[in-house]
Amino acid sequence: MTQDLARSVRDDPAEDPAEDPTRWWRSAVIYQVYVRSFADSDGDGVGDLRGVTSRLPYLAELGVDAVWLTPFYASPQADGGYDVADYRAVDPLFGDLSDADDLVRQAHARGLRVIVDVVPNHTSDRHAWFVEAVAAGPGSPARERYHFRPGRGTGGELPPNDWESVFGGPAWTRLDDGEWYLHLFDPRQPDLNWENPEVAAEFESILRFWLELGVDGFRIDVAHGMVKAAGLPDIGRREQVKLIGAQTLPFFDQDGVHEIHRSWRRLLDRYPGERIAVAEAWAPNQQRLARYVRPDELHQAFNFHYLNTPWSAPELRAVIDESVAATREVGAPSTWVLSNHDVQRHVTRFGGGKRGLRRARAAALLMLALPGSAYVYQGEELGLPEVLDLPDEVRQDPSFFRDNGQDGLRDGCRVPLPWSGTQPPFGFGPGTSWLPQPADWRDLTAEAQGGDPRSTLELYRSALRLRRELPGLGDGEMTWLDAPEGVLAFTRPGFVLTANTGEREVELPVPGRPVLGTAAVEFTGGRVRLPGDCCVWWVV
Repeated sequence: MTQDLARSVRDDPAEDPAEDPTRWWRSAVIYQVYVRSFADSDGDGVGDLRGVTSRLPYLAELGVDAVWLTPFYASPQADGGYDVADYRAVDPLFGDLSDADDLVRQAHARGLRVIVDVVPNHTSDRHAWFVEAVAAGPGSPARERYHFRPGRGTGGELPPNDWESVFGGPAWTRLDDGEWYLHLFDPRQPDLNWENPEVAAEFESILRFWLELGVDGFRIDVAHGMVKAAGLPDIGRREQVKLIGAQTLPFFDQDGVHEIHRSWRRLLDRYPGERIAVAEAWAPNQQRLARYVRPDELHQAFNFHYLNTPWSAPELRAVIDESVAATREVGAPSTWVLSNHDVQRHVTRFGGGKRGLRRARAAALLMLALPGSAYVYQGEELGLPEVLDLPDEVRQDPSFFRDNGQDGLRDGCRVPLPWSGTQPPFGFGPGTSWLPQPADWRDLTAEAQGGDPRSTLELYRSALRLRRELPGLGDGEMTWLDAPEGVLAFTRPGFVLTANTGEREVELPVPGRPVLGTAAVEFTGGRVRLPGDCCVWWVV
């Protein structure tokens, strides 16, 4: 079955986005930098913007097209910077505005684009707007920028509805004056009311501020959450976090978010250089997710359904088919991702140890050969596992400190990167890192892996180089090939991929000349033996 992803969404075939070289985002590989854990320039144990700038040569050599930076704005850091107090200021923890400007300029000089996070669903409780709202009291215009409500019960002692925070517990907190405010995440992250025109106007101004500084786009945090159902109705069941991404909820994936995204797309299109917006959106199915990337909305949306798929050929093929079909219908590229700062690293998800690493390496080659764009989370190119044994006293993830929420283990994928040396902090910075690194990471540093053709780092470098060189990769079409049980095989122009998700070796007809693989293969006549948990790229 041929998947024609290059179909134009416009009437004029000359405007086909797959043929337009300025549509860089359709094939881009974008590297996520979790700023506080990437590189520390000043010895305070926390990564910063100057640290990122110092490592731009590494990213350019890796071969990515763009860098996505997690929030570095002024913040009390209650949730790793996703609680923003001032969207136009750099937090002193990470530097200052001149450091952000320098990073963007130096990245552009090396051919790297820069995407920054924007957090429009909620602010910090230290944001000037929320401080004003609390002081102003019930019924004030300042409170209309957020969701304030009287409580239920005879004395208003019960929350306004039964919504639960993603981090656990009620999604409402009561103030001393008796009113409750909504926070779908931590109580220090009050939700904005996007029905208030002041909110939309403020965020258009914020986007303009960073676009004029030179950023190439935005990753939109909780892009599915800004609009709530009218009347804020009850859901009627507990453990609502388990419903996220499984069904439409009155606080997530409401139809009204799409008009916000259309207005942002109109703004982005007025700037030169194909500035983009990427949705962090949880939707119940691929069809609803594809609505975020319709021609007049956002450019990309993270494919969390793919991220959550186990290392299984039938399940992977099903989600790939669903993803490609859904995005093709709206003329958008599929966007693939294996890990990020909110989920367990895929080396560990796929079993951990040597087996998990084998599968993670094979999954990387599979992802980078699929049609569309891909995201790489810092450290996955080093084969880093999740850190599962962090002491409780060093944890900072707010979900860890609340009952009935997430597992509280997001800190394990945020441990600072190992760059060089044989003991912590492994070149991360001159001082102790904010989260401790395992001592056995000495064999996983960028320095230790560089130049070793068997290393995961060199595998990623080779894959990204070939992805640029081979004309059949990136955006385009793919066709599935018949393959034994447990094997994925597809062809793209001049290219074939074979991936064995099973544990046992399988034998296949030789599809071409091997150019990259995660394990050695043996040839017998016109057939090849493909080891278990292995992926090979072939040129036809």
